[in-house]
Amino acid sequence: MPAPASLSCRDITKRFDRTLALDRVCFDVRAGEVHALCGENGAGKSTLARVIAGVARPDSGEIFLDGARVEITGPARARALGIGIVFQELDLFNGLSIAENMALGHPRAEKAFVNRRALAAWSRPFLRRVGLQNADPLAPLAAQSIATAQLVAIARALALDARFLLLDEPTSSLTEDAAGHLLALVAELRAAGAGIVYVSHKMREIFRVADRVTVLRDGALVSTKNASGTSMDETVSLMVGRALDTAARIATTPRADIALEVENLCTRRLKNISVRVRRGEIVGVAGLVGAGRSTLGKALFGMEPWTGGRATLAGARFRPRSPDEAILAGLAYLPEDRRGQGLFLQTSVRHNASAAILCRLRRGPFVRRWQETKLVRDELEKTRAKIPSLAAPVSALSGGNQQKVLLAKWLLTRPALLYLDDPTRGVDIGAKADVYKLIAGLSAAGAGILLASSEMPELLRLAHRIIVLHEGRVTGVLDAATATQEEIMSLATGMREIKTQE
Repeated sequence: MPAPASLSCRDITKRFDRTLALDRVCFDVRAGEVHALCGENGAGKSTLARVIAGVARPDSGEIFLDGARVEITGPARARALGIGIVFQELDLFNGLSIAENMALGHPRAEKAFVNRRALAAWSRPFLRRVGLQNADPLAPLAAQSIATAQLVAIARALALDARFLLLDEPTSSLTEDAAGHLLALVAELRAAGAGIVYVSHKMREIFRVADRVTVLRDGALVSTKNASGTSMDETVSLMVGRALDTAARIATTPRADIALEVENLCTRRLKNISVRVRRGEIVGVAGLVGAGRSTLGKALFGMEPWTGGRATLAGARFRPRSPDEAILAGLAYLPEDRRGQGLFLQTSVRHNASAAILCRLRRGPFVRRWQETKLVRDELEKTRAKIPSLAAPVSALSGGNQQKVLLAKWLLTRPALLYLDDPTRGVDIGAKADVYKLIAGLSAAGAGILLASSEMPELLRLAHRIIVLHEGRVTGVLDAATATQEEIMSLATGMREIKTQE
């Protein structure tokens, strides 16, 4: 009987300048299994996946496929060997359609590239498999949400019919229902004989789908265990080197005065949204993909035109026509897509963190650099960000540290109201705990917070109340201390609606 197919890495080492990203790491995945790869941001997970997929070349080490040594000289060579990857930071093109993005790099589909009808027909079966059966394959990707774009990237990987599939944070932008659909698809691929490398910070997902779990820390292999022979708590402890409380509610007491009051806000996608946030209160915003969570944040930040409604912020009339007006009024907005909408990737950490307060730092036409440096350094220390230098390009940081730089940027504005759109997307469990402490600290200091999240446990842990959106309108408001995930889901799917007083 032949040995099962396998993909094996031996003693993989990779450096980026002075940083040792991978230190003689050994790792393998077998056909018909899901092997989870865990670790904090910067542990080396994505680097290892990129090495296997031919995107990065190792400094030393070997890769074996079915027992034979192979040279993976680039992504095309990896695809030819049957290795596919879905990146955490999506490699898609907003200027192309959904189907055109799927066709890039696919030898058969590229022949139909100029035939739009053939291209749409080719792409539809793969879109259905990831739950996008209602998507128009010829629609521009730029018009889609980041969650839809993530599913498009997964559909593209399925189209390649890879024997080994690397999924790097595949559910980071997905709601619970979409994530559940994807996990069922992963199980289906495993049953069909594919080998899946599953990179994620979400412990519940890992222990729902994985056969084995490997932990990396600081570029080194810590352990590889059968999922049935370990636990979430043990895995977290191995990842961060310390125990973390991942379940307890973070309790703060809201104040009586109102930070933000919105009445009957309407946009092209929102219908009569009303919400009140007291100072020191965290109000969660729940809803499925397309429900309007991100649209609400953009409307409050002056990025989405209002067609009706009224609002007050810190007691003053509030209807921003641009982000500048929103910032001056005291509202900050942390977007879901930090790389596409939140950061200037090729500029320094210092410039990114100070971008929203330059008017405070100017003396005539010049910026007071000493003051900028001090303010940024002090704020980053509060976030526990691991930054090699304030002059380093923010693109060189891990996802968790990029998110902390973005948080520091908005904390420096001292906002009266902070809208956080999936603030822990793609962030490791240690960095997530740091972000939770920051949110609790802001709440305790009196800031009002609207927290939109695709993770219901996050909302139940952090929020005082939760508003649930369905197709652009509020279907209910729940007390987070007594709410359940089932209640949130029934409201989010439109199965029921409750009228709750603010």
